[in-house]
Amino acid sequence: MKNIFIFMLIALFVIISNSVFTVDEREYALKFRFGEIIKSDYEPGIHFKFPFVNNVNKYPKRILTINNPQELFLTAEKKNLYVDFFIKWRIDSTTEYYRSTGGDELVAAQRLLENVKDGIRSEFAKRTVIEVVSKERRELMSGMLTDAATNARNIGIELVDVRVKRIELSDDVSESVYNRMRQERARIASELRAEGSEDATVIRAEADRARIEILANANRDSQIIKGEGDAEAANLYATAYNEDREFYSFYRSIQAYKNSIGTSNDILVLDSKGDFFKYLNNQTPE
Repeated sequence: MKNIFIFMLIALFVIISNSVFTVDEREYALKFRFGEIIKSDYEPGIHFKFPFVNNVNKYPKRILTINNPQELFLTAEKKNLYVDFFIKWRIDSTTEYYRSTGGDELVAAQRLLENVKDGIRSEFAKRTVIEVVSKERRELMSGMLTDAATNARNIGIELVDVRVKRIELSDDVSESVYNRMRQERARIASELRAEGSEDATVIRAEADRARIEILANANRDSQIIKGEGDAEAANLYATAYNEDREFYSFYRSIQAYKNSIGTSNDILVLDSKGDFFKYLNNQTPE
């Protein structure tokens, strides 16, 4: 009798323990009856089920990551590029997720990865190596994300993000790309030098024109000033001459003596009775 009671307690415990299950806030839960989904929208907490008839599967609610190692992709020029990227995803519809993948995370990740790879191949096939390397990666992936996200929703998955971590050129492409980039830089440098030379020629021509104009104006002004000075000097000489003609004649003779006698070339052959020595010959002692 005692053994029967113990057996009944154990059986009751097993039945109760199999009738209760908990759902964490980081989980989704599906309840099945003989393999058929009967409920999927469980809130976090404690829930009940009929033991041996119903069973519950749980799936992660958090964002999951797929890190894809380096893989070769072809550009529009049929050049190989090594691309390293990762995918962020999460389960969006547990019902569709289970029906499409059997609830196997590895199967879901593989199907999503193939969808993303197809999108990357398509985008790379539209662009040259230069465009792939130089364009913003977000712009590069935008078209692919649209198609891949649509395909992901068909299997109950939300594609959160795809990021290219690194793009590397294969050895046969690297030298070709670098040569093309060097040629492009050289072409731009040549254009800049040509533009600079043209601008320099224009600036020099403008400077020469301005110099000639300034010198011409300065020469004109100097001639005007010189003419005005000469006119003023002539006027002063005329005034002085009219005031005292004899003194003026004497002053001019003194200036002539000063400029011609006592210099290194002061040998003069003149008539001593000529007008040049007029005032020297007529000196009277005091």
